[in-house]
Amino acid sequence: MNARTKATPVDAGGWRLEHSYAQLPALFHRAVAPTPVEAPRLVVFNRRLADALGLGAGALETEAGAAIFAGNVLPPGARPLAQAYAGHQYGHFTTLGDGRAILLGEQLTPEGARFDVQLKGAGPTPFSRRGDGRAALGPMLREYIISEAMQALGIPTTRSLAVAATGETVWRETAEPGAVLTRVAASHVRVGTFQWAAAQGGVEALRVLVGYTVRRHYPELGAAENPAGALLEAVIARQAALIAQWMQVGFVHGVMNTDNMAVSGETIDYGPCAFLERYDPAAVFSSIDRHGRYAYGNQPAIAQWNLARFAEALLPLLDAKEELAVERATASLAAFGPQFRAHSLAGMRRKLGLGNEETDDAALVEDLLAWMHAAKADFTNTFAGLTVERASAGNDEAGESDGAFRTWHERWVARLGRQTLTREAAGALRRASNPAFIPRNHLVEAALGAAVAGDVGPMERLLDVLARPYDHERAAPEFRAPAADGGVGYRTFCGT
Repeated sequence: MNARTKATPVDAGGWRLEHSYAQLPALFHRAVAPTPVEAPRLVVFNRRLADALGLGAGALETEAGAAIFAGNVLPPGARPLAQAYAGHQYGHFTTLGDGRAILLGEQLTPEGARFDVQLKGAGPTPFSRRGDGRAALGPMLREYIISEAMQALGIPTTRSLAVAATGETVWRETAEPGAVLTRVAASHVRVGTFQWAAAQGGVEALRVLVGYTVRRHYPELGAAENPAGALLEAVIARQAALIAQWMQVGFVHGVMNTDNMAVSGETIDYGPCAFLERYDPAAVFSSIDRHGRYAYGNQPAIAQWNLARFAEALLPLLDAKEELAVERATASLAAFGPQFRAHSLAGMRRKLGLGNEETDDAALVEDLLAWMHAAKADFTNTFAGLTVERASAGNDEAGESDGAFRTWHERWVARLGRQTLTREAAGALRRASNPAFIPRNHLVEAALGAAVAGDVGPMERLLDVLARPYDHERAAPEFRAPAADGGVGYRTFCGT
């Protein structure tokens, strides 16, 4: 333990930390304590999440809580460690590990669920690779905003419990105020964790990790004849569903490296992420994705590529004979495409208010997206407009006067008439599937800029709107309007 880091003497605050990951072989983790900071101060605290975790908000939304969330004081029962993993970053394999994140333990909720509690930006670890182990306030607040927005949208995601300012400066391209994010996740086991096991520990390490992951995330597979094969298929299924959900709200992850794919099926790592405004499958917002590897439209293919790396790591456990292992992996991976397309089409049917299936539905969706691309239409507002039966919200005049759109609209209205859902039920389906509000990039940037300067008011107002993304009756036009350029010139940065 760092000599300056203290075990907490304050009210326990509901902490019930266990340490199943720490029971894995030493290959998978290194003990390391957070490095204390000069002046911990809570910037934002998620009371709703704290309540769900069984934590006492009253004991934590205090100076004593700030000391915990900044890493100066350990909560009761904490056994801090950094996790080891590898990963393909932009297609290139490298060994990694938590270079600035420290796992405090796994909080047991009152219902018995288990969630990792991790400090991000808590100081150097054995995996820091000459990095300072710190994080800047802006990127940590970005993760807080986007992860909570994703939660409200109903998309599986890691969560943010708190952001604490450190009172210290971190140096990136310029001097920035430092901060620590407390991230909550079903776990932080990644595709890259299995790549690490395969590269560093071999078959036995893989077997142990498969067993742990099945027990923690897929207990229904416990009796499987081949647990590794069953796990591969289950992770493929969850990722197919997750990526389809991303696509249906215009989310662009921005850094889909294999170390950023959680086997739990949660969205993890909100570095250079963004949301579409103008619909464009080639949209790229990350400043370091110069060749568009992780463009919006590439995300399904990249997910399958990442899953292929997962399958490669598991090959020794799929079958003793390599050729049979490859055959099994190939067959499992082949299921991703059909599963993704099924989730995607089902989601698009819901977005259009369609409660039954017709063979031409895929063409109906594709033709709408093609019109949106050609017309430079706003992705979210187009569907929101259809939800409340305006022609094309945010672009009404263009939609109403555009012959291609009118033709498509007539087909859609006719299609709506060929189902048993009432008009009211179809409208309710659309309202539950099409957000009125997303974290628009320019609004996020404005909120972050104000918060870093000391005014959290704009961020709090944005979070309030994003907490109810499907509230189509809410009068908040400033939160619906896209950027003047449709987001075309927007760039994000990884924040490391």
